[in-house]
Amino acid sequence: MKFFFTMKTKIVLFFFFLSISVLGQTKVGGKVMDEFGEPIAFANVIFKNSKEGVITDENGNFYFESSQNYSVLVVSYVGYEKKEISLKPGLNTGLKIQLQSGTVLREVVVYKGKTSKKNNPAIDILRKIWERRRKNGLKMFKQYEYDKYEKVEFDINTIDSAFMNNKAFKGLEFVFNQIDTSSISGKTFLPIFINETLSEVYGDNEDKKYKEITKANKNSGFGSGDGVNTFIKDLYADFDIYDNYLKFFDKDFVSPLSRTGINVYNYVLNDSMFIDNKWCYNIVYYPRRKNELTFKGDFWVNDTTFAIKKINLEASKSANINWVKEIYIEQEYDVLNDSVFLLKRDYMMSDFSFSKKEESKGVYGKRTTLAKNHRFDIKKEDKFYKKEVNFYDNAIYNKTDAFWEENRFEALNKNEAGIYKMLDTLKEVPRFKRIYNLASILGSGYVEFPKLNLDYGPIFSTFGYNDVEGQRVRVGGRTYFGPNDKWRIQGYTAYGFRDNQFKYGISGRWMVNPNNRLILSIGNRRDVEQMGVSLTTSNDVLGRSFASSALFASGVNNQLTSVNLTTLGFEIEPFKNFTFQTNLTYRTLKSASSEFSLDYYTDLSQTEIKSEVKQSEINFVAEFTPKRKTVGYGVDRLDVDFNYARVFLSYSNGLKGVLDSDFDYQKLQFYYRQPTLIGGFGRLFTTFETGKIFGEVPLGLMGVIPGNQSWFVIENTYNLLDYYDFVADEYASLHLEHHFNGRLFSRIPYLRKLNLREIVGIKGVYGRVSESNKMLNASGLNYVAPEDVYWEYHAGVGNIFKVLRIDFAWRGSYLEMPDARKFAVRASFGFYF
Repeated sequence: MKFFFTMKTKIVLFFFFLSISVLGQTKVGGKVMDEFGEPIAFANVIFKNSKEGVITDENGNFYFESSQNYSVLVVSYVGYEKKEISLKPGLNTGLKIQLQSGTVLREVVVYKGKTSKKNNPAIDILRKIWERRRKNGLKMFKQYEYDKYEKVEFDINTIDSAFMNNKAFKGLEFVFNQIDTSSISGKTFLPIFINETLSEVYGDNEDKKYKEITKANKNSGFGSGDGVNTFIKDLYADFDIYDNYLKFFDKDFVSPLSRTGINVYNYVLNDSMFIDNKWCYNIVYYPRRKNELTFKGDFWVNDTTFAIKKINLEASKSANINWVKEIYIEQEYDVLNDSVFLLKRDYMMSDFSFSKKEESKGVYGKRTTLAKNHRFDIKKEDKFYKKEVNFYDNAIYNKTDAFWEENRFEALNKNEAGIYKMLDTLKEVPRFKRIYNLASILGSGYVEFPKLNLDYGPIFSTFGYNDVEGQRVRVGGRTYFGPNDKWRIQGYTAYGFRDNQFKYGISGRWMVNPNNRLILSIGNRRDVEQMGVSLTTSNDVLGRSFASSALFASGVNNQLTSVNLTTLGFEIEPFKNFTFQTNLTYRTLKSASSEFSLDYYTDLSQTEIKSEVKQSEINFVAEFTPKRKTVGYGVDRLDVDFNYARVFLSYSNGLKGVLDSDFDYQKLQFYYRQPTLIGGFGRLFTTFETGKIFGEVPLGLMGVIPGNQSWFVIENTYNLLDYYDFVADEYASLHLEHHFNGRLFSRIPYLRKLNLREIVGIKGVYGRVSESNKMLNASGLNYVAPEDVYWEYHAGVGNIFKVLRIDFAWRGSYLEMPDARKFAVRASFGFYF
């Protein structure tokens, strides 16, 4: 909730003690320094006669806790005398521990700052890890199976007295009974959301197949709908520590076990000891440079298999990532036999906050994953791994409390168990309902009316402007019984105060067969629209282009079209992420402005002119979106993220004479979009579009090269073109845009602290217009096709104040065109990690 994150208050130490039970617990925190007061990074801090401990961070700080009582803390570091600290029962924070330099050092190398890539035993071990990384763990077997338990929790952190006494919590004071203290950071936190999942995992390394079957799911918290679940799935994507890059928050961090790790990390061989009867080396690693997407921490690796036994990763606080103050990961591997190390516990904690200042409030996101009951080399038939298109079993989400108590891999602690009860109570409090509803409106764009099963919205489309309608007001809504509705009706009406006309749109969709997502749809829309802002056309009956109405635009925007569109169609998803659609459409098109014409000649002698286009069409579409992840099982679904490839192929046939249709033609269109990770140098987005119209068509049905007369960055448009600058009945377009994610700016001393991000791109399009289509033209618009290839390029800076991107675009060709814009500045706003 937004108000949780914006209040600026100080931590009151009293509430640490108020929320901590000192019985049966030892909690310690502080700083390790040398005799000169300089911090000692990566020192070992451990409870005496135990294996419970941590290493200090780069500033010498540490904090950890144990459920046992310990009275002595042991602190050590290579080249310094070991020191023992007496502890009192319960909480021991603010410790200042000074180590003295040792008097005798034998064959000890102390690494400080950047470490050498040569003659470094840590890197020699790292090379052994690279050699064996595809032969460790589950990769050692042809097939594997195991049971999995996952727990995700969100907590408000840094709770203090001012926070609890805020008027916003009047009547909600009971929620603070659940306050606890983090074992990682030592901060107080209040649990607000929990999600538990039990599943079975199957994999085949020979055929490279994977399947996870959810057996049970339990969810409670401030949000239980698709929006929260979408965030969770994107936030906690699975990763393999042996991979070169690890994805978190749509960013690709360099793994400390990466083959390119020696270029971005320093490695130090710190210690060696027996762990579970296996001799292991301890290697400490930390970034070579600030502001890069890297970690710091340490790992234990076996001396014969070179498999990881334990590893922890903490994202560098200077890493170029927004809204996340801290990322901490722990993984522990179990020894199945002498040579098999299997991941048994994976813990990740993220601290979300508007500021990276230590005292700032935020929200912890925590995931714990446990694995057990591994089985190997059990071959499954190929059909077993066939992905369910839209499987939904309501029983999965309605397991009893007794079931969960029996089947959880580990019991919930007191605070976790209390979340369910606390939130069930909270949902009945009117004040909380009002706060929750406000957040829901801002997040979804819709105002809910649960008693009517209706939503009003989208609220962000209520107001608009264009040169034809003037000020425009829109009201609309949809049916909403739940996120997995099998049918939905949507509609709107709008009014323009300049043209004094009402517009409307209505559509209905019904999922006939949920298993293969067979959906029937019908709709009708009468509205004013800016045509030609996308090369690849859509059959969304309620879809209206961004350029049709806006509060801010550049240049004259009077080339709008009155559209009356009716569609009848169906779509089906026979295989996961492959859809097939067919639509029957009937549309009429005419100019919405006296300053713009869609006129065309109806005879070869060019004596008869018609101003309105009537057209019937049948359309077939195949779309493939590999690795696309969605949330929801109803007629509407949400994408988890947009970093997936999209292949789109469309064939349309004009049906002359059907419902008095004017033209007979065939249209082919192909669209391909591919995001590609470029080895730690960011992500390249490639978009290719091509198409051709066979037959004669007027301007209203012609392909228009999409311009951009807004002040904003609009994907797949040309920043320096106006609408209808270029038209074409055959075309090929290529857009390349690379996001470096701050990789370059992080190397510039005075820029690296700003965490800016670089974007560069180039766009080009080729097109032609047939002579027969030129002969049809009576609009007065001079057909110009980019036969000599129109191109432009741009460079931008993103992450300005964490929300702003500014692009500078230059025209590369057709500079002599009348009123040609040679330079433009575009901007966009958004909240991105």
